Amino acid sequence: MAEIHKYGTDDGWHGVIKEGGEFPPEKDRYHLYIGLFCPFAHRANLVRHLKHLTDILPISIVRPYPKGEPGWRFDETYPNATPDHLFNSRFMHQLYFRDDPAYKGKYSVPLLWDKKAGRIVNNESAEMLRWLPNAFDSVLGEQKVKELDFYPEDLREKIDEISPWLQSLICAGVYKSGFVSTQEAYEKNMVPLFAALNKLEALLHKYGGPYMLGDKLTELDLLAYPTIVRFDTVYVQHFKTNLGMIRHDYPVLNNWLKNSYWNVKGFKESTDFLHIKENYTKSHSDINPHAITPLGPYPDVEEGYESDWSKLKPGKVAHPRVLEAMSRLI
Repeated sequence: MAEIHKYGTDDGWHGVIKEGGEFPPEKDRYHLYIGLFCPFAHRANLVRHLKHLTDILPISIVRPYPKGEPGWRFDETYPNATPDHLFNSRFMHQLYFRDDPAYKGKYSVPLLWDKKAGRIVNNESAEMLRWLPNAFDSVLGEQKVKELDFYPEDLREKIDEISPWLQSLICAGVYKSGFVSTQEAYEKNMVPLFAALNKLEALLHKYGGPYMLGDKLTELDLLAYPTIVRFDTVYVQHFKTNLGMIRHDYPVLNNWLKNSYWNVKGFKESTDFLHIKENYTKSHSDINPHAITPLGPYPDVEEGYESDWSKLKPGKVAHPRVLEAMSRLI
């Protein structure tokens, strides 16, 4: 049964590309809108690269700043940004109104558009991450389909156990710390953020790499990477998450990051530090009123991956409040 969309919604779109469904998998039928700055859109773009979907699912990329009243804009004069390849829209909100003229929600990325139906499929990154990796298996060659399964049967229980606190305390935790306006709220969110990073560091060491749960690249790696790769570069200074840094305080997480970025095709290719740094520092005038973008840290991601994980000693931020919060994490 086709999904019934109510005009004037603020709930967004939750369609799924699947065989026999309202949105069947077809090459060149769908178009993805992203911002290279956005960690949530980064997830969908990672899937495009890792699952060999770049030719099947083309993209348009918004400029990382400024974000004015109409929202994100298209501007191909900015490096690695593009025009709206489908409609030559000037602003992202115009795409939302194409499907729902009375839409009341946010004009966010990612957004997945169905060219044949002339409407939005989905604009929720967490949902896309769950089904997009296998959405085009019938279109891909058999070998490419077999290469990666981000939600394997034997690891689903572990993924489902870790994912909630990873997303709530780390992926969303940086924003909970950075977008508050009081000291109390800042500290309330900073402490569990670093408690969770301590826990993730220990977890990575336990499973022995090179990925979150050992030798299989899973959904957890795709959830964590967009946040961890931005942590030292943006969040430490911009969101004041400076109790520690990935490169200084978390040697296991840093080693995982080095491997992902330098050795696994798709991670570096989907990461644009100019878009990332200029988005945060030039879009949030209340946090950074002069819109100055720091030059550092340098390099963006360190080199020198250690393939023998037994040589790594897990680190942690040993602030008393962080350690106390860590003891309460299940």
